[in-house]
Amino acid sequence: MKKVIIICGSPRVGGNSDLLAAQFAKGATEAGHKVQTVYLRQLKMDFCHGCLACLPDKKSCIQNDDANALLPWVLDADVICFATPVYYYSITGQMKTFLDRMNPLYGHLRNKEVYYMVTAMDEDHAQLDRAMDALQGFVDCFEDMKVKGRIYGGGANEKGTIVHLPAYQEAYDMGRQV
Repeated sequence: MKKVIIICGSPRVGGNSDLLAAQFAKGATEAGHKVQTVYLRQLKMDFCHGCLACLPDKKSCIQNDDANALLPWVLDADVICFATPVYYYSITGQMKTFLDRMNPLYGHLRNKEVYYMVTAMDEDHAQLDRAMDALQGFVDCFEDMKVKGRIYGGGANEKGTIVHLPAYQEAYDMGRQV
């Protein structure tokens, strides 16, 4: 059994990336894994101040907000799945803030399996790669983190349309294969 944490970066409840995250969670749960889903929109998280007080070995931030509660969950997970809509060809501000606030884990996150799921109106994977690159930038800062899967949920131009696209089944299948 693996510990799976799904980080949802959408500000919209029940949007297409939330639906993909739920499918991934369903698949992973059915495969016997322990799944925790975090909706960043529900949390109070300020921007990183760049003070570096969290380094080298603090594993926490001097800011007293919900980001500190996430640090142990992310550190303890075997699998991290990021689900985000694409805004202006990148990840949401909520997701970027989360990634920045994980700075206290620098040097401590190791041997994680990582999955990316992005949704957008644009169907061109090359355009969605910019969002994938933003997530990859975070992963590249840590040792032995391996990207195991990517889902491009392009063509999801209205809330809920993802359920009619191949990405919906792909998210379930990817969760089952964790």
